[in-house]
Amino acid sequence: MLDALTLDQMRIFVAIAETGSFRAAASRLSRVQSAVSHAVANLEAELGVSLFDRSGHRPVLTPAGRSLLSDARAILLKTDTMRARARGLGEGVELGLTIALDPQFPPVLACAALKEMHRAYPSVTIRVLTASLGEAVHALRERRCALAISGIDLPDPHIERRALALVQRAAVVAASHPLGILAAAGGPVTATDLADHVQVVAESPLTQGRDFNVLSPGTWRVGDNVTKHALILAGIGWGNLPLWLVERDLAEGRVVRVPAAEFGPKGETLANAYLMYRTDEHLGPAARAFCDALLRMAGHRTAP
Repeated sequence: MLDALTLDQMRIFVAIAETGSFRAAASRLSRVQSAVSHAVANLEAELGVSLFDRSGHRPVLTPAGRSLLSDARAILLKTDTMRARARGLGEGVELGLTIALDPQFPPVLACAALKEMHRAYPSVTIRVLTASLGEAVHALRERRCALAISGIDLPDPHIERRALALVQRAAVVAASHPLGILAAAGGPVTATDLADHVQVVAESPLTQGRDFNVLSPGTWRVGDNVTKHALILAGIGWGNLPLWLVERDLAEGRVVRVPAAEFGPKGETLANAYLMYRTDEHLGPAARAFCDALLRMAGHRTAP
């Protein structure tokens, strides 16, 4: 006898739990509400337990429902991954590839991997999205890209993460700025000193209302590192930037490090960079070639 449990029933179960109502689940799945109710009733009958308490205005997971929800999600995740791999067996080279790139990551490394991929697959068109402060992960979740390179790790069971490298960041200021003069003289730079001057801060739509490593009450906010770099060079304020972006400025004396204890030795911090892709979407040969090249250049094993 065939098992009467179906993936459709489990998708509906998970959708109700995530949306909070039968009506919202029906809308998400483009189904009529009666079909959703019928599917859940059949699933409960097959399992021999009640998944939802329907006595109130909205369905509430029962203890059995809460326990079985993680199982249903795991089954659906494995099934989606299997389907994605199966689709890939019969697919050819992709027409285009979209990559979301966090501007903190050294572009020279990404460009080298893209160049190697282009030599192998010259017909594939590339679109690179500049996506800072978690936007790359958000783009991957929304399926607006096939690959994401981000310094922010937002755990998601549908996303595979591979560590790429540690990105060095340094607190810097123009040499002519009062903080620059203080730092160049070898004097200690205290939290009070930092608070007395403008801090240039990068933000994204995902981080508005939240601050990371903001130490000054006076801030200028920008959406990219290019603008932040220009404002710091102009002597308007101080801020954190990837070391690869300011190495030449430091060597030629245009900017100096701000040796603030809040940012570690020499005002320097380290941030992880990750290569990410969805487990339920097949990576075509060009995408895999890019992943292999990037991981190899970063000193890691190739992607599966």
